[in-house]
Amino acid sequence: MSKNPEPLRLDALQAACASCNLRELCLPMGLAPEAVERLDDLIGLRRRVRQGELLFDAGAPFEALFAIRSGFFKTTIGTEDGREQVTGFQMSGDLLGLDGIGPGRHDVRAVALEDSSVCVMPFASLERLAVDLPDLQRSLHRFMSREIVRDHGTILMLGTLRADQRLAAFLVGLLQRLSRRGYSSQALVLRMTRDEIGSYLGLKIETVSRMLGRLQDEAVIAVHQREVSVLQPERLRRLAEGAD
Repeated sequence: MSKNPEPLRLDALQAACASCNLRELCLPMGLAPEAVERLDDLIGLRRRVRQGELLFDAGAPFEALFAIRSGFFKTTIGTEDGREQVTGFQMSGDLLGLDGIGPGRHDVRAVALEDSSVCVMPFASLERLAVDLPDLQRSLHRFMSREIVRDHGTILMLGTLRADQRLAAFLVGLLQRLSRRGYSSQALVLRMTRDEIGSYLGLKIETVSRMLGRLQDEAVIAVHQREVSVLQPERLRRLAEGAD
């Protein structure tokens, strides 16, 4: 895997923050037009990261935040026994790199699950700009808070839900995130493998396959390779909440 994602030619990716269709999901959310302009001036580079390539590795110096313009990523850590543990899945509108703000080095590695592109925001410049723009600082804090809430939700899910409930909660959460980006709220294509889903949910790949099969047998969902359609959204939601 390459550790240096291929830079995009700037003339090949002209969309700026002000005209980006992810603006209401990304860091410029709620900023005044002049503030968005200044943020766009700060973005020094837009990069393409091909499927399977690293955006950054665990232990690498923290220098920038990355706003995902398109594509899908996973973040992972290495365990003591040499396994790879998936810690999250990120999509367009999400920020990558927040893990490095405190320690000054990345705790996780970020790998593209499909051909993707990101906006690179040098953090030192972003901090200076946030001093002048309180709204930007609040937006950055909002993203950090969102990550904390998501982490707490994952911990709660792993600690209290059965295997079928974990999978249902994962599917419901993924559909909600995609729906906010304009995609269907009842159908999705899984960009990650069943093994990666199992790693994230603390389940074996066989369990993930068995639970998907059970949900399909009960006509809650329909699965065709990586395509998942929800046939009974209310029942899936109840299962995700531990009520079914």
